[in-house]
Amino acid sequence: MHIVAIGGSDAGISAALRAREIDPSVEVTVVVADAYPNYSICGIPYYFSGDVQPWQSLAHRSHADLEATGMRLRLDTVATAIDVAGRRLTVQDQRGESVIDYDELVVGTGALPAYAGISGLDQLGPEDGVHVIHSMGDTFALDAHLSERDPRSAIIIGAGYVGLEMAEGFTARGIAVTQLQRGPEVLSTVDPELAWLVHAELVEHGVSVHTNTTVRAVEKTAAGLTVRAEHEGQPVTFTSDLVLAVVGVRPNTSLLERAGATLGAGRAVMVDEHMRTGVPHVFAAGDGVVTHHRLLGVTYLPLGTTAHKQGRIAGENALGGSARFAGSVGTQVVKVFDLVAARTGLRDLEAAAGGYSPASTQTVADDHKRYYPQAQPINIRITGDTGTGLLLGAQLVGRLGTETAKRVDIYATALFAGLTVDQISDLDLSYTPPLGSPWDAVQAATQAWSRANPTDAQQTTHSAPLS
Repeated sequence: MHIVAIGGSDAGISAALRAREIDPSVEVTVVVADAYPNYSICGIPYYFSGDVQPWQSLAHRSHADLEATGMRLRLDTVATAIDVAGRRLTVQDQRGESVIDYDELVVGTGALPAYAGISGLDQLGPEDGVHVIHSMGDTFALDAHLSERDPRSAIIIGAGYVGLEMAEGFTARGIAVTQLQRGPEVLSTVDPELAWLVHAELVEHGVSVHTNTTVRAVEKTAAGLTVRAEHEGQPVTFTSDLVLAVVGVRPNTSLLERAGATLGAGRAVMVDEHMRTGVPHVFAAGDGVVTHHRLLGVTYLPLGTTAHKQGRIAGENALGGSARFAGSVGTQVVKVFDLVAARTGLRDLEAAAGGYSPASTQTVADDHKRYYPQAQPINIRITGDTGTGLLLGAQLVGRLGTETAKRVDIYATALFAGLTVDQISDLDLSYTPPLGSPWDAVQAATQAWSRANPTDAQQTTHSAPLS
């Protein structure tokens, strides 16, 4: 049996590893568009900040380690067509066009950078000082620019996860950063009531932040790179030595679309919970496909953690298995200088659009007992359903060292288990004064929500008292 996986990132490599893990006799070929399989794209900002060196450290596994598992790698090879009836994949490399026969195919072509309708981004490139960060090739191009031209100023278009991480990375290199965000606050995946803390952290470290600013065009001028935008309806202009655009991604679906796959949410490829595309003998996983969300149903939510899980399932099922993707709750976390922001589940607007009756409350609780030195506050925002008391989501912002990332994982686990907000008080969480409190910050926040939003469900959700 021969399984072919397209894509050298999370989904494709996970599929190949899982197939070889289950059946070491199966033949597995991985088609990789560049020469850098299994590199951590999420780690790129930390290479630029200097926290991760050398760039080879970004590899989850080396080329040799991957081949030691028994898979065959076809590097610098682009898949161009799928012959569904003949079960053949056409590929293009430096030697020209060739065909690879397969029994089962897993497609993990991922996503491509989005340009959000900004004029000039599709005409200007690294040679002009305009960059994106989506691959190791992008990384090398930006690294060369920084080394050869020594820019003193940079504009970052977008203040999502990568944009914020790159603001820290550029600042660490002594570059003056201007950050432009279309929405009312940075980090639009959390509510403004918490995102302002991230905004303040950026400003404290010298980043010039402009929210409610919609970029219309990027131009190369005598003064440098000029970004034309609108701030609350008024034209504004910014100029810098370098521009980095991180305004989101779009699913890379052209290969599967031509093969007959159906597109769904976000124009991503539709797959079922077994990662089947509906095209015979073709599975798909990762940032190019829809996500099955445990609270919303089918949506598009590209995340590295999800891609790893989906790829593993696709690789198992390509061997005839029946593994099922259990769904996502959208758990995410980002470090911005000395602050950590995390979220899981739904916010009010998302929950209301999903048919729930949400309410949110915000609480500040210490990460450990205040009498023990260096206690730090964590701001926690809880969203629950006012009819059922069901936990719908949580957002947290705390200083580095407050275990904010691990605390959001408690809420993520509760969402997976379908717990009510009130039931979180029943969780048997660890306690010692240097690390927590008898009622952890996680529970203090949910108790505050329950006090503000009493429901009939609260009367029946507590476990029976011990006698």
